[in-house]
Amino acid sequence: MKKARFIAGGRSLNGQLSNGKLIDAAGVAHTPDDVQFLLPVEPPKVIALALNYNDHAGELGLSQPKEPALFWKPNTTLLPHRGSVIYPRGAEFMHYEVELGVIIGRDARRVKAHDAMDYVGGYTIGNDLVVRDYVTNTFRPPMRGKGWDTFGPLGPYYVTADEIADPHDLKLTAHVNGELRQEGSTRDMIFSIPELIEHISRFMTLQKDDVILTGTPKGISHVRPGDVMTLEVEGLGTLINDIVEEDEDAEPIQGKESKEGEWDGR
Repeated sequence: MKKARFIAGGRSLNGQLSNGKLIDAAGVAHTPDDVQFLLPVEPPKVIALALNYNDHAGELGLSQPKEPALFWKPNTTLLPHRGSVIYPRGAEFMHYEVELGVIIGRDARRVKAHDAMDYVGGYTIGNDLVVRDYVTNTFRPPMRGKGWDTFGPLGPYYVTADEIADPHDLKLTAHVNGELRQEGSTRDMIFSIPELIEHISRFMTLQKDDVILTGTPKGISHVRPGDVMTLEVEGLGTLINDIVEEDEDAEPIQGKESKEGEWDGR
């Protein structure tokens, strides 16, 4: 089932996709292009993963981590399908990252890998946007690079786990202005979904509706105001967001601040 939260006729509604229409709880059909999408879920927290694809680590000149490299994606980054991403003034290198988002279906604590998929409620598409100017040793974990408002689009749908036969064999693509920029498959993830759930739930409770962003393959490139990002994960739909310039009154960022010898990565 593909579920969505959206606004139509001035009302906030829940519905599911059927034959190309969103059917709300009252049985009324809505055309997806005519509604305002909301986030597919309101996550208590979003945990993201760096360097979970060897080819992405390679394009950054980094080696595979020995254990999952985790960081927070603040809830203030979250943005629904068709929302506008704000490009920070002064940014030198900002890029998208298409990712499989795993939605936790029930609270999980100290879950073993062999049981972990029982705790998955479903999946969505995530875009882990980054200002790479700030991704240096000085700013670890990379909150300053990845934590800007609007830098975490999710959606458009909450696709229930039963809809996806194998989440470890899904094609991922990112187009910018119609041009293919990024392509990969979840089969190339270094740490699998069960391994991630076991690792994270060992030291924190994963709550219902938490989202785990599972990393991105190679293919990052700079995006600018006016660009439109179209991200797809096989079976999950298409997440589209445009980029707009930050308000002229905003203080511009100062660009790269790494020093010689620092690890400039993820």
